Amino acid sequence: MSAAKVRPHRPVAEALRAPRLRLISDYPRHWAAVAPEREAVVFEGARWRYQELADRVDRCAKALLAAGVGRGDRVATLSPPHPDFYVTFLATVSIGAIWFGLNPRYQRRELEYAVTDASPKLVFARTRIQDRDYRDELAAMLETGPSIERMVLLDGDGAAPRQSYLDFLTAGATISDSDLAAARAAVDPLAPCLIVYTSGTTGNPKGALINHHSLVYIGRVQNATWRVDPHRVINNLPINHIGCVGDLTCDTLVPGGTLFFQEQFDPEAMLGLVQSERITLFGHVPTALQLIASTPTFDTTDFSSVQLIIWEGAAAPVDLIHRLRAKCPELSNAYGMTETVGCVTYTFDSDDLDVLADSVGWPVPEFGVRIATADGAPRPSGEPGEIQVKGDFVTLGYWNRPEATRELFTADGWLRTGDLAVERPDGAYRLIGRLKEMFKSGGYNVYPREIEQVLETHPAVAMAAVIGVPDPLYQEVGHAFLLVPSGRAIPDDELERHCRAQLANYKIPKRFTVSTEFPMLPIGKIDKQALKRGAR
Repeated sequence: MSAAKVRPHRPVAEALRAPRLRLISDYPRHWAAVAPEREAVVFEGARWRYQELADRVDRCAKALLAAGVGRGDRVATLSPPHPDFYVTFLATVSIGAIWFGLNPRYQRRELEYAVTDASPKLVFARTRIQDRDYRDELAAMLETGPSIERMVLLDGDGAAPRQSYLDFLTAGATISDSDLAAARAAVDPLAPCLIVYTSGTTGNPKGALINHHSLVYIGRVQNATWRVDPHRVINNLPINHIGCVGDLTCDTLVPGGTLFFQEQFDPEAMLGLVQSERITLFGHVPTALQLIASTPTFDTTDFSSVQLIIWEGAAAPVDLIHRLRAKCPELSNAYGMTETVGCVTYTFDSDDLDVLADSVGWPVPEFGVRIATADGAPRPSGEPGEIQVKGDFVTLGYWNRPEATRELFTADGWLRTGDLAVERPDGAYRLIGRLKEMFKSGGYNVYPREIEQVLETHPAVAMAAVIGVPDPLYQEVGHAFLLVPSGRAIPDDELERHCRAQLANYKIPKRFTVSTEFPMLPIGKIDKQALKRGAR
């Protein structure tokens, strides 16, 4: 991409505004000193200033040291988005151990896989979340995870190796302030501190390794790009997802913002917080934003405090963009993935509907981003290629997966995202699908996202998902699944005519399935593997 095509959000020479600290876990104490009255956490009736957050993190970190947890040891937390997650994460990484989250929606097999793969030395866990009791799963975890020496129950008591959180903290009194400071001084900011498991749509999840430097750097860049002041953000994403730990938690911590935790996604409750707590940065995946916008109270909710609405993870339908713009004039779409740690492209022109709906924006100057072939040759504007990213902020690789780590990077060190895109004439990137989703029909490359975008312009279609299915003549053809909330039956010939007006013949799906709901992954994306299984 030529320099003339880059549309930066700010002058390239402008310094990143948020402070640069050595460890992501240094920020609570920093903000406690700089802004002692500033709130760090709000959850139901609890409101913690940064001093209280820092003190709680210190107590937990001392208890971890007393329990024998040291640099490189793994620590897991089974919890919804809750202050307990925040404290255990920051305490763990502050002493050089490696933290990872367990999603409460995981079934027993998924929980056992994560603890077997990462081999945690200690597990923090709730025994009950909403209406689900986890005691059987926790017992199975102890049986299948021989590395687990201690399980700390965040909401109950237990006999060894189980322990109440209060007893766990009490044992930490044997660790002095100087012991804690020495442990933290020995932490390498470039060593892994976080494992984030991918969604595992094509096999068992892989654990992406992330370090302090990445979390700090991405947080500073994102805060300079999305200018919001003060930072007041709702966090209700699963704690095993980079969107929760990185985009919401760390990117709010770095500028000293306030996190409003919700244990589950609840559109009405989110709208209530927007109005009562004067939320300034509001965002989610497009699927969730559609649910929020369809809530009866959406139109009457006071959004005057909201300075920016963002979405990531997928394209937003044009109708949704119009509804969001009516609530807040500043909108932004962005692109990133677990392995890039945060977003690496951003839309900057909130007045341009075409940019918001048909692109993921431009790379910012701090990141190396290109569209290239598999062997690293740059693709000219308008030609499809893979988005590749380079920098010391990307994942270090995959936990215990040396071969997968080697495959993740090109020979010259660029991270392969697996996402296909084209560079538009204005230099913005337009996603057209995943490398593994692309299929050949009659010898032609077919990119599902291009077809989905056309189908989503049909007035009755809220969302579309296209997959390739076997065909005896063309090898593969498109099967389109359409989300139609009204339940209206749309004749196939109507859908074909709609596609034919905008697409070449070989791109037109040969099958259409209309539904009122889609199978979804925990991160809010459509589960295309489930659609493939249902299409057989």
